[in-house]
Formats: sequence, C-alpha cells, structure tokens
Amino acid sequence: MAELRHIPVMLDEAVEGLAVKAGGRYLDGTFGRGGHARAVLSRLGPDGRLLLMDRDPQAIAWARETFADDPRVSIRHANFSSLAEWDETAAGLDGVLLDLGVSSPQLDEAARGFSFMADAPLDMRMDTTQGESAADFLAHADEREIADVLWAFGDERFSRKIAHAIVEQRAEAPITRTGELAALIERVVGRREPGKHPATRSFQALRIRVNGELDALRIGLDAALERLKPGGRLSVISFHSLEDRAVKLFIRDHSGRVQGSRRAPPVAAKPAELAAVGKAQFPSDAELAVNPRARSAVLRVAERLSAGGVA
Repeated sequence: MAELRHIPVMLDEAVEGLAVKAGGRYLDGTFGRGGHARAVLSRLGPDGRLLLMDRDPQAIAWARETFADDPRVSIRHANFSSLAEWDETAAGLDGVLLDLGVSSPQLDEAARGFSFMADAPLDMRMDTTQGESAADFLAHADEREIADVLWAFGDERFSRKIAHAIVEQRAEAPITRTGELAALIERVVGRREPGKHPATRSFQALRIRVNGELDALRIGLDAALERLKPGGRLSVISFHSLEDRAVKLFIRDHSGRVQGSRRAPPVAAKPAELAAVGKAQFPSDAELAVNPRARSAVLRVAERLSAGGVA
C-alpha cells in the first residue's frame, strides 16, 4: 500500500502530554497514518497496550498492515465516539489521544473529495462505507439548511447567496464534482481574501456536516472521560475554533469550577473530574516552516482526577 505524505502535527507535544508509562494502556482515536501512534508505541514496554481507532477504512487498512505483528496493538474500524463501547477499553485507559479534523492523506487523495484543488467526486466522507456524501446532502437539503450549515460550521458570511446559487444550479443538474462547487462559489463571492480560495469555508462546513464531526467530538470526549483512569491524560489537537471551543469548555465544565451569573441563583459546584495540564499549546515556528498545515492547530491536555478531586 503506497503511503501518502503525512507529517503528524505537534507530535512531541501531544505525546508528551500523555505522560506515557511503559506498562500503560493508551488509545489513539484518530490513527490517520500512525505518526502519533508510533511515538506512543516507542515509549511502551512489553506489557503496554496501544488501542487504535479510525473511521476511515483506508487508515485502518494501513494500521493493520503496519502493526499486524505487534501483540501490544489492537485495532478497530470505528469512530472514536464509540470508544467506550469497545471491550478493550473496559479495563480503563491511561491516556487518550485525538487528532481532530481531516488528515493529510485524505486531503491529498483527490478522489476523496475533501479538496477543491483538484476536480473529483464531491464525497467528503471520512468513512466511505456509510452515510451520505456532500453531493447527496446538497442534492436534497433545502436552501435554508444549506445556508445554516455554511454559516454555523464555516462562518461563511455569504452563506445565503451560496445556498441560493446551489439550489438554482441543481435545478438544472446535480452538483457532483468538487470543481463544479468550487467554481460556483467563486462566481458568487469572488476572490475576497488574498491567499485563500473563496470555497475554503464552505468546503470545511460541508465536511463537518457530512461527518457529524462536532457531535462525534462531544460524545467522544464524554466516552474518554468515562474510560480514563485517575491520573490518565487526555490530549486533543484541534484545527478550527468550533473544535477548540468544544474541548476547552469540556475541560472547564468538568474542572469543578462554578460558572455562575450575578442574575441567577448560586449554582453548587460539581466534583472536579478533570484538571487542565498547562495552557493551550500551538505549533512552533520551526514546525510551521516544515508543515504549514499545522498553522491552525491547538493542543489541550487534561488529567483525569479521582472522585476526591486528585489524580
């Protein structure tokens, strides 16, 4: 199987955040092409365990080809949101690593339909074995729903104009190619941001909608908290503000701090279940020089506390 170029983002920082113990049990919920997984595995001893998940069947095929002979590794084709349903996690985890968003191999393989840089079928599914494609969604969604998706998930201020143009266009013929959609958006909004294609925000929004990424993140964070042992670490790399805000608020809301209001009655503090480990981290200038795709990455790390509020 040919390997597409993939540079793991914030590799050292994300793995260091896990504080890997040689005999621990760790889960990489977004295997991709295994850069972070290899780094975790290199720190494990013979009694350690590494659990690998990915919703992308191509990533899982790569994982099985790469780690088939290592008895410390277990592999499952599934969304990380279902990690608590995997029997391998029932004994508890010492760390969970999530590298969110689309991977470089997914972007670089034109046929997957994630990118407008090459003309291809308008798919965008991370798991190509299930669900509807972006083309399917645009074929049946009404104008308002399309506009809402582009606004909510892409912060696209021309969302209504784009949605209207899509509905008009599909009345003549369905939009099934990335090139068609990118050209339509460019006609509607023009080249308004130097250095950024006008379809960038819309393609991001459609990808998030098609893959249910924010719902998966919400469910997956709850599942990770459920399975982490006291002292276990959660290490999450986000790539846009919606993801990072969800991770930030999740850590805050489980830290035992009261988010009160002067206009509302006092709220009792819940027992602390998580503690942030340091502040948000960002890629170094040296990393950005080698891998510009890391420019929007944000890493947050948290530690699971016991019922008494200590690790």
